[in-house]
Amino acid sequence: MTDLQFMRLALRLARRGYGATSPNPMVGAVLVKGAEIIGRGWHRRAGWPHAEIEALRDAERRGRPVKGATLYVTLEPCCTQGRTPPCTTAIIQAGIRRVVIGATDPNPVHAGRGFKILHAAGIEVVPFADNSDPRKSAPYPAPSLKSDPTGRSRCQTVARCCTDLNAAFNHWVIQGTPLVTVKAAMTLDGKIATASGESKWITGEASRAYGMKLRQGSDAILVGVNTILADNPSLTVRTELPAGRKPNAPSRLRRIILDSQARTPVTAKVVNDEWATLTTIVSSQCAPKHRLAALAKRVNVVLAPTSLQKFAKPDQKLDLGWLLKKLGAENVTSLLVEGGGEVNASFLLGGFAHRVAFFYAPKILGGHAAHKSVAGNGATSLSEVINLSEIKWKVLGDDLLLTASVVGS
Repeated sequence: MTDLQFMRLALRLARRGYGATSPNPMVGAVLVKGAEIIGRGWHRRAGWPHAEIEALRDAERRGRPVKGATLYVTLEPCCTQGRTPPCTTAIIQAGIRRVVIGATDPNPVHAGRGFKILHAAGIEVVPFADNSDPRKSAPYPAPSLKSDPTGRSRCQTVARCCTDLNAAFNHWVIQGTPLVTVKAAMTLDGKIATASGESKWITGEASRAYGMKLRQGSDAILVGVNTILADNPSLTVRTELPAGRKPNAPSRLRRIILDSQARTPVTAKVVNDEWATLTTIVSSQCAPKHRLAALAKRVNVVLAPTSLQKFAKPDQKLDLGWLLKKLGAENVTSLLVEGGGEVNASFLLGGFAHRVAFFYAPKILGGHAAHKSVAGNGATSLSEVINLSEIKWKVLGDDLLLTASVVGS
């Protein structure tokens, strides 16, 4: 096997941590000695051992000595004490001869330090192909590992995948705010519900399952109060697992409700279910005090400052920039916006969204009164239009999924 094949395996291991490691990155590691794999590991959950340590322990359990081995790891080993000791120390103490690294630590304070510490200890350090800039990650899902038939280009693709795997973490570490994805399920003419509000189900089962996968990989989901009033959703992660298999981590999806007037009913599911402590109502000082008090007995209530956004209607004036900074400070690395048209417009036209995930069903609804996927006041000229890049289409049953990055975000 080659460096490329071993790194591909490490990347597959890293992906096993999907939806469980935040606010840490997903990382996979493979130990090789004499062209034979002697240990494998991946980061399973924040606060648990890192991938490198898991691989070393796996080799120990197998009774395989690691001195002189090569370590393949998808992300630069940590070199500072956090909830776990620095991996660079463990690698040096284990007598590893060579370390091949898929992506550089995106944190400007730590980037490259792991390389230098290992090199100073006499370890051969090999950056895998040309590492991608962690500030320029592709939209979910990551590029295919089979997209280029030439060896070197495929190495570059795998290196890009190592970076893109942790796009949300990379953004959060650098910007201090969550990576925001706006998700919507709509007809071909861009409608998400009939004039009466009926929306179940516009898209098919495959699209809904993929939407759950997006939720699983997010730290928080955000909707507007109108969604709560119209649908009374649970806003949880529902995944189908094989019999006897448990999820990587218990449900930890935070639920954020934009509700400037505290109109969320105290009987709503997000206020009364077993995950009520994960619900946050974002309201304003203008909201009736008795409603705020009633909600505060059951869920978290935050009073946000208001901001007159050019593209928002008068009642949609919560300061989203302030909210994103607050969520980032609370270790929310990724935010999935599943709002109605007004909320989607606030994030997209207000410049707060980084990605889109639009599901299109082969249906046409029509009508002036039908609910649009992106509403608000809209752009007044083509110079204000939101442009998308890194476009990817995926077939999901009869539906189409568009994932893309927002230009300039």
